[in-house]
Amino acid sequence: MTIEHVETLIVGAGQAGLATGYHLQRQGREFLIVDGNERIGDNWRCHYDSLTLYTPVKYDGLPGMAFPGEPWHFPGKDEVADFLESYAAKFGLPVRLGTKVESQEARDGGGFVAHVGGDVLECDNVVVATGTFGRLPHVPEVAERLAPAIRQLHSSEYKNPGQLQPGTTLVVGASHSGYDIAYEVGAERPTILVGPDRGNIPFEWGSRKMKLAIPIVVFLWKHVLTRRTPMGRKEMQKVRHEGGPTTRVKAHHLAERGVARYESKVTGASPDGRPVLADGRVLDVANVIWATGFRQDFDWVRPPLPMEDGWPVELRGVVGSVPGLYFCGLAFQYAFGSMVLPGVGRDAAYLARAIGARSRAKAPAAA
Repeated sequence: MTIEHVETLIVGAGQAGLATGYHLQRQGREFLIVDGNERIGDNWRCHYDSLTLYTPVKYDGLPGMAFPGEPWHFPGKDEVADFLESYAAKFGLPVRLGTKVESQEARDGGGFVAHVGGDVLECDNVVVATGTFGRLPHVPEVAERLAPAIRQLHSSEYKNPGQLQPGTTLVVGASHSGYDIAYEVGAERPTILVGPDRGNIPFEWGSRKMKLAIPIVVFLWKHVLTRRTPMGRKEMQKVRHEGGPTTRVKAHHLAERGVARYESKVTGASPDGRPVLADGRVLDVANVIWATGFRQDFDWVRPPLPMEDGWPVELRGVVGSVPGLYFCGLAFQYAFGSMVLPGVGRDAAYLARAIGARSRAKAPAAA
């Protein structure tokens, strides 16, 4: 067993972790980023093949580096992954891959101990940057009651329609990913999308109106829909517990592809294992894709984190009850924009300043 000390440990090498590292580096602070993946950007590469960003290239850079490409191009998930890899390389950020933190404990005298395999990392600060909505797929209990013959996938497992059996596909969950997946699958086979609508950004992607509206939308995401405003706090509860609005795909796009749309939820299973909606409708399907989101999993953090409605109790990523513990990249960490590339850099800068101030306060006074 080896024991290593680092001032700040950042858990997660996605955009939030890398941006936090960038700002700490500019302060001259010592830090290490660890990630369980084998390659930077794999947290993006694992998603469904057709995933693209909400925002165009001109808004997708991280602190110190613009996103390459035509300004109004909407990058796909692999382009984002490659950008993150280039970002870490450009600034020489210290990233240790294939390194999963199995447990993290707060020490009585301050600071933390993280267990990584048989080794130990001691640190004064920890930044948890493990995902906007968490990484643990949420699948409703009713999934266990469906017939074995039905092919079931969570959206985190779905890559493309080639994974599906012949026959009708049911997509459960009408947020961003549910609309995207239903639209894609609907081009090849009968498809049904169920679940309450989560709102829609009311202009067509690729239109002239979009180019005029997106700067306004990004401004609202970053400066109006924040935890400081009543409107922002209301949206925070909606986003954290129901998901974000749809963007490119609209209801009329689904209709054009013949996708059936029901707002009822899947609440049960028939005696022969078919999904049943709240309105009593029984659906005869060969596949079910659960676009039902993720949940946070912090069982590896000790003592247990203060939680509220499934989310850590923090303010702008600072956990006031555990000195030295921070989060970056959470949905609505400060604003709606916290969960997209245009907003994560501001959150990272805020945390880096807080970490720097704490570290300077702990440093012994000069003689």
